[in-house]
This record gives sequence, C-alpha cells and structure tokens, in this order.
Amino acid sequence: MSHITFVKKILADGELCKKCQQVSERLLSEGLIAQIDRIAIADARDADSEGQRLARKHGISRAPFFLVEDDNGDVIAFDVYFKFKKYMAERDRNRATAASR
Repeated sequence: MSHITFVKKILADGELCKKCQQVSERLLSEGLIAQIDRIAIADARDADSEGQRLARKHGISRAPFFLVEDDNGDVIAFDVYFKFKKYMAERDRNRATAASR
C-alpha cells in the first residue's frame, strides 16, 4: 500500500499560500483527501519545518506538492495537482484490474 504526503506552505505572514488552499479544497471536493496519509507544513518562517526538509530532500522548489511512496519504497514527487490526480486515477484503475483477475 502506498503512503501519500501532502505538503502545504505557510507564507512569511503566517497565511496558507493561495494555491495550497485551492488544492486543499479540490482534494476535499474530489474525494481524494481520504487517500492522503499525512499533511506536512513547509513554513517559510522555519527552514527546518517538516515540509521545508521534504522539499529540500526531494528537490522541490514550490508548494503545494505530493510525495507518493509506492509499495517498493520508491518516492514519486508531484508539484502539479493534476499530474498527482492523474497518477492516482491510473493507480486505482491498475489495482482494480489486478484485483479482478
């Protein structure tokens, strides 16, 4: 089973970034929020926040982003919501096909 982390950014003024808020709303409205295992915060005021560390580790320079750890322990990073959504739909189709065999 894969593990999915959603990383949101808190700006220097303490507010959630606009794009992060929009993606959060899409996750809720499209029912994908239930598949998120962890939410991490990349706080612009704290270079050592979990989200900032994850961004550095995976070479990501913008938020929001998703980290999908597959069954083999490999991590796939998505910094575009629609690519993440497409990946999830394909993954679910592949799992459904495998289960029906």
